[in-house]
Amino acid sequence: MFAIVRTGGKQYRVAPGDKIVVEKLAGEAGDSIDLTDVLLAGEGSDLKSTSGLTVAAKIVAQAKGEKVTVFKKRRRHNYRRKKGHRQQHTILEIVSIGGKKAEKKTEAKAEKGDAAPAKAAAPKEAAPKAEAKSTKDAAPAKAAAKKAAPAAKKTEKK
Repeated sequence: MFAIVRTGGKQYRVAPGDKIVVEKLAGEAGDSIDLTDVLLAGEGSDLKSTSGLTVAAKIVAQAKGEKVTVFKKRRRHNYRRKKGHRQQHTILEIVSIGGKKAEKKTEAKAEKGDAAPAKAAAPKEAAPKAEAKSTKDAAPAKAAAKKAAPAAKKTEKK
């Protein structure tokens, strides 16, 4: 299941187990937090109602972003000002999507029960799907690596 939540003026697509970096939120590492501004939720191509839906998350850490240099200059007036800024961030780990954790667990068990007979009926078809799922799991890791790569390039230019 996935959801699109809004926090800090930005929107994030999340799923249980994801880690995201958002604008600073109140709390310390280990605290639980509920994201109530859910814009969209669903599983696969099926969309679900977002009324009363919350996303439970755990604060992993409070951190600072990369340093941004602010340099002002006016030509021919001997005016130069240099300042730095580091934005404060909160790293969240998504625990569950839904109003209650107990309902989520029972739904997951029911889905696993339904999925097992389908695999037994068609073992040849289930194998390619399992490979596709593993590539989907690898895709977020690749996306995270791509996001980290431009940050490294910025430091080299300085």
